[in-house]
Amino acid sequence: MMFAIPLAGELNFYPFNDFFRVSFGMPTFFFFLLYAQKKIPSVFSGIVVGIFVVIFRLLLDDLSTYDSALYAFKQHYPTFFYYFTFGCLFQFTKANNYTLKPILIGFLGVLFDILSSLGELTFQYISFSSITTISDIHKISIIAIFRSFFVVGFLNLLQLYKTRLKEEETQKQNDQLTVIISSLYEESINLNKTLINSEKITQDAYNLYRLLKRIDPTNLEYKTDSKMNTHQIALEIAGGIHEIKKDNQRIFAGLSRLITDKGFSDYMKINKLLNIALESNKKYANLLGKDIDISYDIQDEHPKYHVYQIFSIINNILSNAIESIEYVGKITIYVCRYGDIVEFNIKDNGPGINPNKLHLAFKPGFTKKYDNNGESFTGIGLTYVKRLVESLEGEILLQSNVGGSGGFTCKIQLPIKGLTLKG
Repeated sequence: MMFAIPLAGELNFYPFNDFFRVSFGMPTFFFFLLYAQKKIPSVFSGIVVGIFVVIFRLLLDDLSTYDSALYAFKQHYPTFFYYFTFGCLFQFTKANNYTLKPILIGFLGVLFDILSSLGELTFQYISFSSITTISDIHKISIIAIFRSFFVVGFLNLLQLYKTRLKEEETQKQNDQLTVIISSLYEESINLNKTLINSEKITQDAYNLYRLLKRIDPTNLEYKTDSKMNTHQIALEIAGGIHEIKKDNQRIFAGLSRLITDKGFSDYMKINKLLNIALESNKKYANLLGKDIDISYDIQDEHPKYHVYQIFSIINNILSNAIESIEYVGKITIYVCRYGDIVEFNIKDNGPGINPNKLHLAFKPGFTKKYDNNGESFTGIGLTYVKRLVESLEGEILLQSNVGGSGGFTCKIQLPIKGLTLKG
């Protein structure tokens, strides 16, 4: 403030006489008080800035043009009272509390500017007996309006810019959370399947225990230090699996609280949802060193769909397609609606899969993709998708072209009623 305001004060003009100047010092000072200076009392700021402005103007002046140094001081010292008065008014009215009310702070700035200018003119009258007329006050008021609302407008533009940056950052964080929660959704589907399997194995082990208990234990003795019988071993296995099932149930309950909330925020327009999927997978393609163009085409009107269900399906198929394309390729998503059914067609120009092996595509571990080190991928992406689609009572079909331009198409049809907000 001590250096910027004296410099801004040199951009000026003299509307009344040779002593009273109008400059950019006031807008700069007002802006600092509103935006940059919070902890220092504005009265102290006004005193220090006023002193520095007077000293700066004295240093710039050619003192040889004045009758004496005292005369030069008399010409400039009234400026001190402008900044001092402005700082006092700003602190007395606690103007900083109204920064979120631009119209009010604008009018306060006009009032401060007029009263501070009158304070400066008062000391000019003491020094030079210069008369201030009603016309001069009218001019001061008009200038004050322009200067004050210029500051308020600039301040609001700055705050708007900061708000947009914050909004963009929040949106990025929300997109990242969408990806994470969608991954958890996938895992919950598999965990639920594990719970079903655990329940079945527990029941089978218990049935085995009951069966073995009917058999003569002397003929089926397990040779251990404790001489435990086989039916007791079966019971121990059943108990162990039951404990695993209980642990999985606790994990599943925690995941369910995260991903099955029916809040409005869990539902999103299809174009926004696809944008997140595209941006995420473009970054994945770049990470793998591949140049892949990913686009989408949406037909018909669509309601807001459940984010994690749709995203989990789309994301897995896109990542699967990216991994299959060698270096350069193209992936296109077509979304159509047929009554109560939404259909997704995801096509790529990768090498495809031999049609005779398409029936193996959904089996865990089946893959034709390898990384740069020659290690195969997990081969469970389409397995995830099939389970997700079936859990939503949908259908998934695969079509592949081998040779020529190649290409792979995944068609998914889902009932809309299971994807939209109820009620």
